[in-house]
Amino acid sequence: MNKAFTKEPSGDEDEGDGVPELPPLPPGTRNYMTPQGYARLRAELMSLLDMERPKMVEVVSWAAKNGDRSENGDYLYGKKRLREIDRRIRFLTKRLDIAEVADPSAHHGRDQVFFGATVTYATARGEERTITIKGIDEADSLAGEVSWIAPIARALLKAREGDEVTLTTPGGVEKIEVIEVRYPAPNDRSTADPAEDQRSQPPAGDPPPGR
Repeated sequence: MNKAFTKEPSGDEDEGDGVPELPPLPPGTRNYMTPQGYARLRAELMSLLDMERPKMVEVVSWAAKNGDRSENGDYLYGKKRLREIDRRIRFLTKRLDIAEVADPSAHHGRDQVFFGATVTYATARGEERTITIKGIDEADSLAGEVSWIAPIARALLKAREGDEVTLTTPGGVEKIEVIEVRYPAPNDRSTADPAEDQRSQPPAGDPPPGR
């Protein structure tokens, strides 16, 4: 499972659980998400509600009948896991409720960087790297994806192929050149959920996706 999908905000944590946090949304911005990312998170939510939580409730109910609860490993684990599931359900529900689904295929064929773009860029040292700009809740660094609020994404957004942009890093300022910009074809949504077609582009002027 995408590691980004296993994190939750501190507001929903129980003290001492040690659950890592997702980066918060910048004040006044929207929770941009691709159709595929939205579909994956919604599928996870439905699985927790329809399958995993009912099963864990059964385990806890069974374990509660087996002697001293304070020394009952099945009961203690079940209660802990149930709290984790409920916390995850609350988190997913909140983030999906405020999601702004932006379909990258709307920009197919364009050479300018918007939300959902796959960008190949060159560093000042001549090294080429490729990233895909995704939402905070869906970006998976192991798959070469970055959140649209990441410094590299902020530097690249609105740039075009051939442009040179400035990237500010802890080590200093670096110039990078945009080599190639790609978007999925309009019919390339094999993992999206058509029933959740909330693909309204954000209004002009919103920072990341653009038009």
